Amino acid sequence: MYEAEIAGAAWKKSARSAANGQCVEVARLSDGKVGVRDSKNQQGPVLIFTPGEWDAFVGGVKDGEFDM
Repeated sequence: MYEAEIAGAAWKKSARSAANGQCVEVARLSDGKVGVRDSKNQQGPVLIFTPGEWDAFVGGVKDGEFDM
């Protein structure tokens, strides 16, 4: 469904990614959706989030919800 859009997306990696470059990459897709992929496997699967799901995830990260 999003294959062509994913292939042409402008993927961004965090400036805080590990020195070895192993990180996730994020891209804005149509309708405000957000794609997330593994930077080590750029041809692999992409998780696609709705704007609400993405906002909830980012909010959880900022609030420390996923801290170990």
